[in-house]
Amino acid sequence: MKNDRPRRMGDSRQDAEAMFKAVTTKPVEAPAKAPSLPGVKEMVSLRIDKDVLEHFQDDGPGWQDRINDALRKAAGK
Repeated sequence: MKNDRPRRMGDSRQDAEAMFKAVTTKPVEAPAKAPSLPGVKEMVSLRIDKDVLEHFQDDGPGWQDRINDALRKAAGK
């Protein structure tokens, strides 16, 4: 099979240096995660049974805090 394009010679020294640099360069580290502030709550999505949710919601507003307190107690904190 005949190739119509001329064969291009690369600079083997530059190729070798580029490969060496690629494997010896220290990767950029991700910035450190900012420390969390004490007492700040994090928003999460949580799937719980409907009857459990209704139990906490029956007492009115503050049901999320009551769930948090119950989970904290269960975690031994």
